[in-house]
Amino acid sequence: MRGPPRAALSSLALAVAGVSASVNPTVTLDNATVIGVSNNSVTSFFGIPFAEPPVNELRLRLPKPITSYNGTINATLPATQCLQLIPGLRSDLPENIVQAMAAYFSTDFASSDIPQGEDCLTMSVQVPDGTSSGDKLPVLVQFFGGGFTFGSTALTPGDAIVRRSVEMGQPIVYANMNYRNGALGFLGGKEVKEAGVGNLGLQDQRTALRWVQKYISIFGGDPDKVTLWGESAGAISIGLQMVTNGGDNEGLFRGAIMNSGSPLPTGDIELQQPAYDTVVEHAGCTNAEDTLECLRGVSADTLMAAAAAVPNLFDYPGLAEAWAPRADGVFLEAPPQHLVLAGKVAQVPFISGDCLDEGTIFATGSFNITTDEEFEDFIHEHFFSTTPKALLTPIFELYPNDPKAGSPFGTGDANELSPQFKRMAAIQGDLVFQAPRRFFLDQRSLKQPTWAFMSERGEVAGLGYPHGSDFGSILMGDDFTDYVIQFTAALNPNGASNRTINWPQYDTVNRSMLKLVDGDKPLEVGHDTDRLEAMAGLTAYSIARPF
Repeated sequence: MRGPPRAALSSLALAVAGVSASVNPTVTLDNATVIGVSNNSVTSFFGIPFAEPPVNELRLRLPKPITSYNGTINATLPATQCLQLIPGLRSDLPENIVQAMAAYFSTDFASSDIPQGEDCLTMSVQVPDGTSSGDKLPVLVQFFGGGFTFGSTALTPGDAIVRRSVEMGQPIVYANMNYRNGALGFLGGKEVKEAGVGNLGLQDQRTALRWVQKYISIFGGDPDKVTLWGESAGAISIGLQMVTNGGDNEGLFRGAIMNSGSPLPTGDIELQQPAYDTVVEHAGCTNAEDTLECLRGVSADTLMAAAAAVPNLFDYPGLAEAWAPRADGVFLEAPPQHLVLAGKVAQVPFISGDCLDEGTIFATGSFNITTDEEFEDFIHEHFFSTTPKALLTPIFELYPNDPKAGSPFGTGDANELSPQFKRMAAIQGDLVFQAPRRFFLDQRSLKQPTWAFMSERGEVAGLGYPHGSDFGSILMGDDFTDYVIQFTAALNPNGASNRTINWPQYDTVNRSMLKLVDGDKPLEVGHDTDRLEAMAGLTAYSIARPF
């Protein structure tokens, strides 16, 4: 649920450095001239507004699309990021966990010093040099990750992907959008639901996709050949874009690629009431007649400080986090997995995969859970609070307190960073990532073309192959990038290049999946059969009682 390695930012810096190297490219949007920048064979247009600034009276309201452009738009510099709520670590972590997380952050976690602000709803578009209107290139629209609290287009540049697409003879257009995070984009509670302003970040994304349909042809893209691609919160967002509107995607996209994220097993947005109340209290709005309107009137700094009082991804509750999307009655008419069961899913080909050890980084904050009883109380309280604890016994038995069965998987007794760590990592990673992916594939693989993958790359000591460990290398143009580009061009990942192998479609009998591994043979075909019974149990519980 976070961004790519710092190395992925280097191409962005190079692009900015090249502003004065040549005559700036331009495009015309309505009556406006948009000035871009060309560097190292890639032309970029950064930070083009797609909606009115969501400030003052437009704060905590549905995005208001820009209907026409006038004047001049300077699109040569990285776009302003939406306000970032960067998760922090507990101050009392044991030294062994501090070391493991430090290794993770040093290799796989990125932040940016690009300015932040509420006026941030923008699109960035990158194309091969020389691309012109009418070229009708396939379009890859990237959704950033970040736990629905941080992330931006600045952290997910497409330079390497665009260059690689040209090398493959499959040139594409790369676009990505900034959408609202945290309390500004994913505030929950009954007040939010009653006002019809839940999941505003998802609404921002939908508005951006409509912008792509209207304007991408001017940049040389084909609006009929749009593929969505995202990691973590970005992948979850794409899964939710597939189940909104009764599954009618309005022709906004024809394919989807999801790295570490699927339609979530979450319930109603009113379950987020404690987070809403915390934000209201810390923003000084408790006694206001209309607390939501009061939040619109406080300063941005006050609101962000109030949101920071809500526990984050790396804190005690881990993946039972407050900002995950939930059914709001507007964008999501019901819990996401219920929409999947009802068949309300966009009929487009898709790819979905995970990292082997999705739960390890999120289990670090609960290091002081040391007994079976404490573990069971934690899972009951934070994930299945509406289910009598006694009924959860089968789940606890499927995820035993046995380090050999825990995550990092396949490491025996090693990496037990705290007495229940590997157990906690296994159940959280499966509940939020692995089981929802398998459920989505099982439900849809007979109805539309699907492919699955598992990444065992980017090992981190103590954490195995953690969440997001695959993504940065893809942004930098590794072999999986070739599959992404080929799928964008042809809706089939196969036939990409001599760096790839044949990738069988997924089905519920063979469960074939691509495995990304370290070593001499970096691509293999395996089978998605790990913990079948355990994940089926988690799915049954989460469908009956979404968290």
